[in-house]
Amino acid sequence: MIRGSGNAKLPDPNRIVHRGLLMDEPILLMQGITKVYPNGFMANSNVNLSCRKGEIHALLGENGAGKTTLMKMLFGFEEPTEGTIQIKGKDVKFKGALDAIRHGVGMVHQHFMLVDMLTVAENVVLGDEPVKAGLFDKAGAIKKTRDLADKYHFNIDPTAIVKEVTVATKQKIEILKALLRGAEILVLDEPTAVLTPQETRELFVQLNVLREAGHTIIFISHKLNEVKELCDSFTVLRKGRVIGNGLVRDYTPQMLSNMMVGRDVLLEIDKDMAVPRETVASVKNLVYFDLSGLPILDGVSFSVQKGMILGIAGVEGNGQNELSEILTGLRKFNVGEIEINGKNVKGMTVRMLRDNGVASISEDRMSYGCAPMATIAENLMSDRFYKTQYSRKVSLKRKDIEKMAEQYIKEFNIACTGPRSKVGELSGGNIQKVIVAREFTSGASFIVANQPTRGIDVGATEFIRRKLIELTRTGEVGALLISADLNEVMEVSDSLLVMHKGKVCAYFENAKDVTEDELGEYMLGLKSMTPEEVGSALK
Repeated sequence: MIRGSGNAKLPDPNRIVHRGLLMDEPILLMQGITKVYPNGFMANSNVNLSCRKGEIHALLGENGAGKTTLMKMLFGFEEPTEGTIQIKGKDVKFKGALDAIRHGVGMVHQHFMLVDMLTVAENVVLGDEPVKAGLFDKAGAIKKTRDLADKYHFNIDPTAIVKEVTVATKQKIEILKALLRGAEILVLDEPTAVLTPQETRELFVQLNVLREAGHTIIFISHKLNEVKELCDSFTVLRKGRVIGNGLVRDYTPQMLSNMMVGRDVLLEIDKDMAVPRETVASVKNLVYFDLSGLPILDGVSFSVQKGMILGIAGVEGNGQNELSEILTGLRKFNVGEIEINGKNVKGMTVRMLRDNGVASISEDRMSYGCAPMATIAENLMSDRFYKTQYSRKVSLKRKDIEKMAEQYIKEFNIACTGPRSKVGELSGGNIQKVIVAREFTSGASFIVANQPTRGIDVGATEFIRRKLIELTRTGEVGALLISADLNEVMEVSDSLLVMHKGKVCAYFENAKDVTEDELGEYMLGLKSMTPEEVGSALK
């Protein structure tokens, strides 16, 4: 491994051994890449990245480390301030994404860019449609998609409507789109973030097929066990600089995480035994229909006790987000009963729910969790500005608000220049810490944490999980944890239920009583407890 500052030298290509064989010259070479924005912020400083044909290279680092900016320059979204990019030994300067695609670079973003109402085939060929007699050749598009899928062993139906396929299938469609356009270098941004263990294994099989076919894959992930399983080599960025690079096989996940964060990180959660107290939230036979009249939630029942964390696992789109928004007042339910702190909440506004002890970490932190253009202090006081502690009759107590903000910035380790920093200028992990600081200090007795660590770095993830556990262990707070990260939902939760097609299909009083693979089977609908079994377990 080459370790050091941003001046880390690139490894000698002739000394890199992959699967026992000397590797070819780099297919991709990024040298001395520096990116400075007009406001003076340096996102990357003298970064070197080298990838070879037929390898999977992990790009690691916390949120804000510079990974996204580096990949934007590789894909033509940004231009480097300094440095060079070589592909197959030739200098390239991309004027945009289409230019990068023409040079064999493809990128699969974490948030899919698909047209839901079109078929798989129509999405794959979009922008490169086959034409027959001057019209779109639907049969040709299906054949082209099927032939490409068969070549790389992607089990996919070209005629399926994208809206109706699984998240894992959408991932495949995005990869096929890039391959159809000739991608030899494929960038995958958090590709397993919302996949079950079974779907992740299937994706890894397909990525190995691509590797054997000579494709180069840059794999961006915070899941270090997956990096160990899949990747050949790695580069770690921290604060825009290269901290280390080398062969994955020579490092443990703990060593990689420490390199990313710059300190020891606890990858496994050690928590005290939960002591359940009185019920803080009760949901009975909850039903919610979408605008077309389809049931999104179909008879959901459960309860949350103070001192406990109830986790909800499920493939995205099975009603978890709607449940979260109903509990926090963003949606109105059709049938059923919800009691929080002994009060029926039907008809309560968001303010009324918060006054009744509800706190919320939203799945969409930028739309619902914060005001990006407002300051840290303004975001922290947004749920309490009307209270006499922070407000006079006609004005706010600015000094008290900033004093409160400074206290929480310190307590929650928010990296910023001060309370007046704009939240939108922070990294994802620090934005989430601002939201968590507000919600965890709100005096709530019931916390709905919806994807609380999605897309944030290892250090911030560890911090937020630990804080949630500490809060519930006081015995004064109960929490509902909704997460697509199976490791998180299994490690952090005390008890666990699984949702599939809007129903509770399984419940485990002790989250440790189920394996990750078994949980995946329930999430995919391959296994299900009977309603009687679920009801009996929930009592």
